[in-house]
Amino acid sequence: MQVILMERIENLGALGDIVAVRSGYARNYLVPQRKAKIATKINLEEFEKIRTELEAAEAKIVAAAQERCNAVDNLEIQITANAGPEGKLFGSVTVPEIAAAITEAGHEVGSKEIRMPEGPIRMIGHYEVGVHFYLDIDAVVKVAVANEEGETEPKIIAPKESIGTGDSDEDEDGAVTRPDASESDDVVAEKE
Repeated sequence: MQVILMERIENLGALGDIVAVRSGYARNYLVPQRKAKIATKINLEEFEKIRTELEAAEAKIVAAAQERCNAVDNLEIQITANAGPEGKLFGSVTVPEIAAAITEAGHEVGSKEIRMPEGPIRMIGHYEVGVHFYLDIDAVVKVAVANEEGETEPKIIAPKESIGTGDSDEDEDGAVTRPDASESDDVVAEKE
């Protein structure tokens, strides 16, 4: 089915493009949402009459999205979460928490605009989260996830005693001994 796009649609086309889509997609989504009209001669003539208005409306949307993007791009926020001594969170930091933190910083952002392709954050540290405002207008927000003490780097906890297997490379004085490379070459030569 051929439709005329009444606005720019991601992965489909720009305003005014005539594209072929499946009839169910056109009838159930594009036409009822007024994102497209069925491509008939009458609809083409009507579209050409209102084309400048639609282009002006889209330009306003793009300008507003770009302004929001510039305000949020490279914003740094910190989220405090309950974490264990090794930095693993009890729970995770998810999209709604990040959206709320950005909104608290003074920039209105909805949960649907946050992009976290790797999923929720489960460790303390520094992360970059995407914010999608419009089709190709995206920003990056730097998120620091800290534990209750405000630390953003996990502690490395060494074991108190290492459990040995009995075949240590240490001699009696504690010096590490390794077999000499020439000895291992001689053993290989004898086997041949």
